[in-house]
Amino acid sequence: MRSMEMDARDKRVKRTQKLLARALIALTLEKGYEAVTIRDITVRADVGYATFFRHYHDKDALLQDVLDVILDELTEALLPAKPDTDPALVGTLLFRYVQMHSEMIQVLLRSQGSSALMPRIIAAGTRSFLQQHRAHPQSTVPIEVVAHHLITSSVSLIQWWLEHDMPYPPEQMGRIYCDLIVCPTDTMIVPTLNDEQ
Repeated sequence: MRSMEMDARDKRVKRTQKLLARALIALTLEKGYEAVTIRDITVRADVGYATFFRHYHDKDALLQDVLDVILDELTEALLPAKPDTDPALVGTLLFRYVQMHSEMIQVLLRSQGSSALMPRIIAAGTRSFLQQHRAHPQSTVPIEVVAHHLITSSVSLIQWWLEHDMPYPPEQMGRIYCDLIVCPTDTMIVPTLNDEQ
């Protein structure tokens, strides 16, 4: 019985957090992050003002929560791919995800509200990359430099695509991602899973 009560409470908490996140995203797109107040967010979400503070201490904390969800989903979407998977396919999956969540990602990439957001995106992506790759023995470029280049270039390409209203389909962007970012660095890295074979 207690387990059912906890499940119901967890569902209510998640529902409230989702409502607050959607309100923050919509309001930020309408008037910019700096102009959005906590009162605006709670009114738009139809959530009590005091309820907001049961979940978050300020709107930056809510924005960080949104970022955590995006990072987890991106990692989950891309990690199942085997190391020898066609990079254009991985790129296509990446840009499909961005297209499906374009409003949320635009808010995260544009927001000045939390200056730590972009470094967190880059750090999480770099960490994930370094867990899956090592430097090729003949590479003159340190693996951490390759990782940083790949992640920052990918973020820049996503920003460009969103700022230009997604002029090319995800499949074409996957190919561009492959040709422009992944393939030029292919000879510098080796998937770590190969070490176990």
